[in-house]
Amino acid sequence: MKASDLFVKCLEEEGVERIFGVPGEENADTMISLIDSKIEFVLCRHEQAAAFMADVYGRLTGKAGVCLATLGPGATNLVTGIADANMDRAPVVGIIGQAGTYRLHKESHQNMDSIAMFRPITKWAQTVSNAGAIPEIVRKAFKTAEAEKPGAVMIELPEDLAKHQVEGRPPLKPVRTRRPGADHKAVKEAVDVILKAKRPMILAGNGAIRKRAAKQLEIMAEKLGVGVINTFMGKGAVPRSSKYCLFTMGLQGKDHANVYIDKCDTIISVGYDLVEYSPSHWNKTPGKHMVHIDFWPAEIDSDYDVTVDVQGDIADALWQINEELDSRGIKEPPFNIDDVQPLRQTILDDFAMEKDDTSFPMKPQKVLWDVREFLGPEDIVLSDVGAHKMWISRYYQCDTPNTCLISNGFCTMGFAMPGSIGAKIAKPDSKVLAINGDAGFMMNVQDMETAARLGINVVWMVWCDGEYGLIKWKQQNQFDGKHSALAFTNPDFAAMANAFGIWGRNLESAEELPAALEEAFKQKGPALIALPIDYSENVKMTRRLGELEAVI
Repeated sequence: MKASDLFVKCLEEEGVERIFGVPGEENADTMISLIDSKIEFVLCRHEQAAAFMADVYGRLTGKAGVCLATLGPGATNLVTGIADANMDRAPVVGIIGQAGTYRLHKESHQNMDSIAMFRPITKWAQTVSNAGAIPEIVRKAFKTAEAEKPGAVMIELPEDLAKHQVEGRPPLKPVRTRRPGADHKAVKEAVDVILKAKRPMILAGNGAIRKRAAKQLEIMAEKLGVGVINTFMGKGAVPRSSKYCLFTMGLQGKDHANVYIDKCDTIISVGYDLVEYSPSHWNKTPGKHMVHIDFWPAEIDSDYDVTVDVQGDIADALWQINEELDSRGIKEPPFNIDDVQPLRQTILDDFAMEKDDTSFPMKPQKVLWDVREFLGPEDIVLSDVGAHKMWISRYYQCDTPNTCLISNGFCTMGFAMPGSIGAKIAKPDSKVLAINGDAGFMMNVQDMETAARLGINVVWMVWCDGEYGLIKWKQQNQFDGKHSALAFTNPDFAAMANAFGIWGRNLESAEELPAALEEAFKQKGPALIALPIDYSENVKMTRRLGELEAVI
């Protein structure tokens, strides 16, 4: 069997259904092998966009998304998307071509050490130096990418090795690996600390939105009578309708959730990852007890001094804690969830303050109120990175896990638009809306054509202010209202959409938004809604809630 055929058969054995990418001549053999495969190749217009599609596809399916590029500039174009997947804990396997092995030792056309470039931003990166090793390398790549915490892996296949003949090396079958459970002594110690608390709180992070983990987390909150605050990437760990949901921390130093955290003496962190939001931003009062529950041991950080480290499968650890509570005869919650209902109601009232505001340009709060009212519990919002991300993080709350995707580990502008394509392919029955700033949207605008060609109904909303709004916000806050030159000009977004054969609308009043959303989601292909946004609300929010401390 030709090596490229074997490589593709190994991908099929892993359950790969599609690959996002931009091919080149150095992976031509692999592309020809894919023609007779059941794997769909999704041709993209930029390698970075392909990586973002694989990133989001992996987040939503739990199976590694796959992206492909050629050598040299194709590989370097993948870098940002691969780094984003790795730091945001999304399972991705990247495949790149390479020059023939006969010229890798010398200066030659497009020849660079791509694997050395990818090693710092992946869990594992490996070149195929022997065609017979392909089954082992592919199996290890997917096992590594999907193991907790998930991340990115790279495979490099030189063009001459792809042509080799291989005998007696069939694909390796995936075997399910069960994660180890938490240590029973650590579980008992965690329960001891929790029951001694006077004012505990649960912090739900990115790891808490795994389906089994979210269910056990909700049970634990009910058994304890303790409220749950989520990070930007932990939305939906507890439904927004639940009395245990205290919404999102992190926008402002004096926001309601952060003030409540200051008053707590014990933090039960579930799946919290320090790349999401540094503890120096939310742990302002010393002396708290920290119960860390995660797949990995807690990172060493002076602002996150862990009292008990419960390492293991999160769902299993939470189940063990729930069982331990039962075994101690605790039939009634030791804490009263009614104590935090005034806080919860205050936040809900805050969310609704601008729901009837019809000013134009639109206020961020009003846009997100209308979006939340329109979308269902299983529909998906992707947030790009910019000032709008801060508003989405605070105001857009979720009913179920993985229905608000925010890049807050690597924080990558340009993530949401191509990511929405991966989301819609992964979840075709859900409405998918990507909310972008005008700057971030233009970073991967070329892949509007990809969505149009595929004929998938993703909707892109562009908030227009004609400048790098979040940078301006932070500079104004730090430098007494001053900011550097950050303004730029925009295209006519509706006309640009039309040029791709896409339905587009530039809003001219706030009242138009609900009907525009309705019409956009009725299209057979993608749709775009552009609206001017009133970012004077940024500074008003800073003044109202305290100093801006959220990381970009």
